[in-house]
Amino acid sequence: MSQNKNALIRYKTIDKCLQNKYRQWTLEDLIEYCSEALFEYEGRENPISKRTIQMDIQLMRSEKLGYNAPIVVYDKKFYKYEDDEFTITDIPLTETDMNVLTETVSMLKQFKDFSLFNDVSDILQRLEDKIYSEKSHTKPVIYLDKNEGLKGLHYLDEIYQAIIKKVVLVITYKSFKSKEESKFHFHPFILKEFNNRWFLIGKTKGSQPITNLALDRIIAIDYDFNLPYIEEDFDAEVYYENIIGVTVNSGLKPRRIELWIDATNAPYVLTKPLHHTQRLIQENEDNSVIIHLMISPNYEMERILLGFGDGIEVLRPENLRNRMKKILQKAITRYED
Repeated sequence: MSQNKNALIRYKTIDKCLQNKYRQWTLEDLIEYCSEALFEYEGRENPISKRTIQMDIQLMRSEKLGYNAPIVVYDKKFYKYEDDEFTITDIPLTETDMNVLTETVSMLKQFKDFSLFNDVSDILQRLEDKIYSEKSHTKPVIYLDKNEGLKGLHYLDEIYQAIIKKVVLVITYKSFKSKEESKFHFHPFILKEFNNRWFLIGKTKGSQPITNLALDRIIAIDYDFNLPYIEEDFDAEVYYENIIGVTVNSGLKPRRIELWIDATNAPYVLTKPLHHTQRLIQENEDNSVIIHLMISPNYEMERILLGFGDGIEVLRPENLRNRMKKILQKAITRYED
């Protein structure tokens, strides 16, 4: 591996360490983590001297790399970012970077008609638009729905690397229902996005069921290279086949759910189905429609149905219809004097 590649891995590792403000980082800690990162990429020991990491920190602080990282020392031994929100991944791209990206996108577009690229053609289009707007200093013409305040997105690459390299994570987590944070081992299988939020899917133990963790509830991530990774034949397509969202209620079989959709919302539901099992049953004279889905009810499905307000009615099953009715009746009381 080239020295430039080694250096980039060290910079990125130091950056990830200093982003974790929930622990203190000595020079020895940074050396250890950089050594582990290089071993992970190269598959062999690559000793790193104290002088090398000190020089890396100096370069990251300087303008030479364009980082200007606000790395400070406190208590004469611990390193941290003076700005808690700083990360080198937020540094603007240089003109050279932009030219390289432009050439790369142009090359990839030559293969856009191949089946391998069917799922990423829209990504290439959005990337091309972003590069053009940056280079020409104009506004983009493609806008994506995004949540600027969403937490945990900086863990995406770290988790992705752990998944493909089959590394066990040590996660510090605090759910909305918990008063205290917890720390546990987690075997990551896939990353899943739903409704502009990201989730990590995997297991805490081989004997435990598959679970999902919201990235915005993760406080810190570490690794356990000594614990064997659970080798499981996890098929995400099959696992999520009969649900909307990410919540899978184990043992709950798919059910036929019939819905009436009013004339205003019918075109939206027909052109953008609620689920791939959606089928049109009946078109009414008033332009309303009746559709059915074959899915397992869950929290995300309820939120979507309730989002239609009076534009939708659950016809069957009876227990889901009654549940929706109770929720809406309770909502009405919120607006009564």
